Amino acid sequence: MNFFFKIAAWLFHPLLMPLLGVAIYFRVTPRFIIPEMMYSKLLVVFILTFLIPVLLFFLLKTLGVINSIHLKEVRERRLPLMLQCFLFIIVIKMVFEPYHYPELYYFFVATLISAICAFVLVLVKFKVSLHMIGIAGVTMFLIALSIHFKINTLVLISILFLVNGWVASSRLHTQSHTPVELIFGFLIGLVPQLILVNYWL
Repeated sequence: MNFFFKIAAWLFHPLLMPLLGVAIYFRVTPRFIIPEMMYSKLLVVFILTFLIPVLLFFLLKTLGVINSIHLKEVRERRLPLMLQCFLFIIVIKMVFEPYHYPELYYFFVATLISAICAFVLVLVKFKVSLHMIGIAGVTMFLIALSIHFKINTLVLISILFLVNGWVASSRLHTQSHTPVELIFGFLIGLVPQLILVNYWL
């Protein structure tokens, strides 16, 4: 049972959620996208939102700035979140143009807003759940895509809601977060996506 809960934290790690959101978009969009273009975008997102942050985490760990990639201490989250915000800005400015990919552009704008909110909360020593921010944001994004493209993704939406519960249970089971921190994480991930839907739906 312990493994069951811990694996949720790894499978749905916050660093993987931007890539999952982009992959879901390319999977459900009815628009024709050149396969080479799709794979190149996925690769760039993987490098900017996962590979570079992981390498930076190990660098920070080596320098003694953080103790582990789990960022259990509130103070450890400041620099990683700042770097993550910077990388999201690069994605917004250089990877997804608002004209060609409005859905993904605003998905990352909302993700950036969520990251900024998490950083602000860190400054007041509140450790919000980054796992819940990530999975809640992707879930809201899929719901908006389903409405936008008028497609039935009910099965996938249901799976993501189950994953939300799995991730929340995992964070509680490992005593990584309190219920309040999980609720705040869910709202910080979901609300920016919901608000920015107005710009592309």
